[in-house]
Amino acid sequence: MKKQIRLQWKIGSYLLVFAALVIAVVFFFQFVLLRPMYEKSRKDSVVQVSDAVVRMIESGQYDDLEDYTDALMASSAQNDVCIQIFEVEDSSWRMSEAKTGGCAVFRLRPDEMGNQILSALQSSDGTYMADDRIDLKTPESSVYRSIIYTRIVEDSDDDELLAVMVTAGITPINSTTGTLRTQMLYITGIILLMILGLVLILNRRIARPITNITESAKALSHGEYEPSKDCTEYAEVAELNETLVQAARDIRQADKAKRDLIANVSHDLRTPLTMISGYGEMMIDLPEEKNDENLQVIVNESRRLNALVNDLLDLSRLEENKIELQPSVFSMKELIEEQVRKYDVYRVQEGFTIEVTAAGEGMVEADRSRIEQVFNNFMTNAVHYSGENRRIEIRETQDNGRVRVSVKDFGEGIAEEDLGKIWDRYYKVDKTHVRPINGSGLGLSICRRILEMHGAEYGVTSKLKEGSEFWFSLPLKK
Repeated sequence: MKKQIRLQWKIGSYLLVFAALVIAVVFFFQFVLLRPMYEKSRKDSVVQVSDAVVRMIESGQYDDLEDYTDALMASSAQNDVCIQIFEVEDSSWRMSEAKTGGCAVFRLRPDEMGNQILSALQSSDGTYMADDRIDLKTPESSVYRSIIYTRIVEDSDDDELLAVMVTAGITPINSTTGTLRTQMLYITGIILLMILGLVLILNRRIARPITNITESAKALSHGEYEPSKDCTEYAEVAELNETLVQAARDIRQADKAKRDLIANVSHDLRTPLTMISGYGEMMIDLPEEKNDENLQVIVNESRRLNALVNDLLDLSRLEENKIELQPSVFSMKELIEEQVRKYDVYRVQEGFTIEVTAAGEGMVEADRSRIEQVFNNFMTNAVHYSGENRRIEIRETQDNGRVRVSVKDFGEGIAEEDLGKIWDRYYKVDKTHVRPINGSGLGLSICRRILEMHGAEYGVTSKLKEGSEFWFSLPLKK
């Protein structure tokens, strides 16, 4: 199993890795790329200045080369470069009066200047850039590195060739890198301190509320959870807290439902077993009581016990998805008419009125035996809870490509707050386990699972003293 670490250390390690990457990138740019980027910038600068001077010459803004002096001085000062223009005739050249004076280019030896111009003349595009070390005759006899960019251009007014030479010095950056190195050491220390402070803040504001929730959640298995009070600042932590609160409620309800289920099943199992055992012992002790009536009681209670066990097994298999549907195409109208005949005994013996209204054949594709099970459960509930009215309405309607089947009684009805719970196992509206009628109490829960497996729509509408209507709908099969 992978070793787990606490959240605050995980956050701290991520921040340290991030800081190390940032510092490494800064070091790389400052000490590896600083020099080449600086040199490229200076090269780009001399090319841009040369282009500007060429455009100025080609525009014909000035009559003589001497008129360029002020413009060259301004461009030179603005870009920190030296500019010189040479007049080229045949293979000879001479320095014009247009110059920026005091620049390094004027300390070059004549042969060095001639080499720059000659190289530009011989190139395919009329340009030449030299970035080697150039000996500049300074009073200190120092050696500097310079970039010299030479470009040949034709003066359209005088039909003569001009050589534009732009020079930019490459300043040594050793002292600069030393200063940057010292700064980076301070910056690294400051970043580490900031990360430490940030880890402490995150631990206090994020990790600690989660830790408190974890401690409170240890009692969750018993349905107990005390919400943390310091977790409302962040939406995710607050949602986690609310989820655990709801989980605690659900666990308590599930635990109560389990206890109720055991009590209810025990009661429903005990009742028929007591009847069977009592009548059997009576017929053993009193042979004259061994008659058809008493035997029928034993048979009826055995069937009731068998139905309860079957319902329990069905519900268990349905909830574990161990039952596979066997779909077929059949007429919903035909199914209703066939199943309603089973309830004719209630018409004759108890005076029930059962009205059936069908809109058409209503062909559907479903597991017929399971749909029969749902319909019969709705009918059984209607018979049991129809009250003194003893009237049941069955309707089959078709609309929007679906067939809808409803079974309505006119009995006591169900309170609105209980409607959403009647599909639960063994849910009882009156909260008592007094069942004046036979039944497992699992029928509606089984119906719900069957209908959900079919992807059917289903529901119930009810009002107190007005009765209840259970319904489901399936897509029509074309």
